[in-house]
Amino acid sequence: MLARTNLFGLFFAYPLKIKLIRDHTVTFFCVFMLPLSIQHQNMRPFKIVLPFLFTFLTLSVFASGNPFPTVNIKSLDGKQVSTADYTSKGKITIVSFWATWCTPCKRELDVLNELYSEWVEKYDIQLLAITIDDARGLAKVPSMVQTKGWEFTVLADSKQELQQALSFQTIPQTFLLNGKGEIVYAHNGYNPGDELELEKKIAELKGK
Repeated sequence: MLARTNLFGLFFAYPLKIKLIRDHTVTFFCVFMLPLSIQHQNMRPFKIVLPFLFTFLTLSVFASGNPFPTVNIKSLDGKQVSTADYTSKGKITIVSFWATWCTPCKRELDVLNELYSEWVEKYDIQLLAITIDDARGLAKVPSMVQTKGWEFTVLADSKQELQQALSFQTIPQTFLLNGKGEIVYAHNGYNPGDELELEKKIAELKGK
């Protein structure tokens, strides 16, 4: 038991695996040493450092220009398409993962749809809304898209192969790609105002 025991040279190693293009997996290791003489009953230094560690890892991964995975997914009419068909056009691309059962996802896409025409004219972007619904949920997507009047491209990753390649668990999950098809920004969840931060990143890419 470590109560009231000084810890000398306590190390913590955490492997972060990020699946990249063509199923290659790159493992990132971050090793840091906690301050000497940390007592077990007071682990506040560890709890403070850990969030910064994960933030650093996330930023380092997505700031390094990782290419968006090339994976075959489907259009809403069942046609097989490749993500490269969209990411190789030289356009700034927003990729938003969603599902029919995800209320925050639909709320985010409604907001993005309101801004879409303006952003296309101002920044020449494209938006890919990729549902991870299974076959049963996918049947509801076309009518939902029509009812909501979404003007952007909607695709389906019903086997969740692209989701697995990107190694994220929850939705909504948004990625921003530069003209080279590289991930430069990623965001999970949705709160009102997140679209402002997204536009700021887009403007930076366009140099505006």
